[in-house]
Amino acid sequence: MSDADASRDKDEPKPDAVDTKAPEPEGAGGATDPSDTEEQSRSQSVLRQILESSTLVVVMAVVAALLIAGILICFADEDVRTAAGYFFSQPADMFSAIGDALGGAYSAIFQGAVVNLQAESFAGFIKPFTQTLTMATPLIFAGLGLGIGFRAGLFNIGAQGQLLIGAALGAFIGFTFHLPFPIHLLLAVIGCALGGAIWGFIPGFLKARTGAHEVIVTIMLNYIALYLVAYLLTREAFQREGSSNPISPIVDESAQYPLLLGSQFNLHWGFILALGCAWFAWWLMERSTLGFELRAVGANPHAARTAGMNVSKAYILVMVIAGAFAGLAGSAQVLGTEKVLTTATAGSIGFDAITVALLGRSRPLGTVFAAILFGGLRAAGPTLQVQAGLPVDIVLVIQALIVLFIAAPPLVRSMFRLPAPAHEKEVAA
Repeated sequence: MSDADASRDKDEPKPDAVDTKAPEPEGAGGATDPSDTEEQSRSQSVLRQILESSTLVVVMAVVAALLIAGILICFADEDVRTAAGYFFSQPADMFSAIGDALGGAYSAIFQGAVVNLQAESFAGFIKPFTQTLTMATPLIFAGLGLGIGFRAGLFNIGAQGQLLIGAALGAFIGFTFHLPFPIHLLLAVIGCALGGAIWGFIPGFLKARTGAHEVIVTIMLNYIALYLVAYLLTREAFQREGSSNPISPIVDESAQYPLLLGSQFNLHWGFILALGCAWFAWWLMERSTLGFELRAVGANPHAARTAGMNVSKAYILVMVIAGAFAGLAGSAQVLGTEKVLTTATAGSIGFDAITVALLGRSRPLGTVFAAILFGGLRAAGPTLQVQAGLPVDIVLVIQALIVLFIAAPPLVRSMFRLPAPAHEKEVAA
């Protein structure tokens, strides 16, 4: 070998010196801030810990929430407070008042959410449960979308805005165009899904191209969606003729979900569509190649990128799918239950769906059961207020307590002396 060749080989980098680090996401803008990476890893670790909680921990979280809610019910009951004033002279009166308060409250929840034991007809007997399923329908849709995002490592807080935009587009199709059934209904449903998907694409694209945190972006988009819908309802195209209130015209009957059990009940075919979407979500995440890639990205995006998966594309697809499901939740409102568009169409569905997805551990079947539980609590609110004389806000307290315990699995395990998962024992060792 000549001296020139030897000199050239010395100057050229050896294969071992080549940087084998996985490339950064497209548009990430160069070096990544270590603190941002550490924060993202920490948040994904917390989310993974919640989603990997055992079924027993989830059930005990609900039980703990109901127990603490029972204490609050006792404090809110006037008879209990009166009996507590002379507890040491007649303690039996206080315990009797506590039993009556708890029995009346939980009986009201049962009769408002499951069956009405005092009904004189079979329709009245099962009506509470049909109302529970009606309330659960939009929660199933939105919870499925959020659950897919959680399993892909994205904490999507934007279901509220995605639901509103989907509902706005679907309602516009429903009351503007006059088409025969079922073509009109199909187009309105597709419009709802499309509107939500478009609103979900925005944070997905920003996450993939700029590294913008999906929590911040989706929260901001929720407010943008709310005020955008409020503005649209002041425009002639969306405002009901002859009314100055922010309410749209009634959706054409040809664009409404047909009633599932007849005119005596509010339950509509949107519930059947929600169950079909639950099956599709299961197939997507458990049986398809795309679902495997999404789960891989959620488990470890760096390893997924090294394995050749397009992480940026996965982020965008996840948010589009989640947005489409949230838009279908809007269809349950404007095409099924309310049949009009208002600024209150979404209610708290988008935020309740977060708890539903976490309670169901982001699995379709678990999400369906969690949605039915929350639907029952929502349906039982009026009965709780009328029969038990308690404020309807007690239902919100129960939901908040469930959120608290679901977000803290170690707390639930310590309360009920449950064993720690195997992977946590290994880490501790």
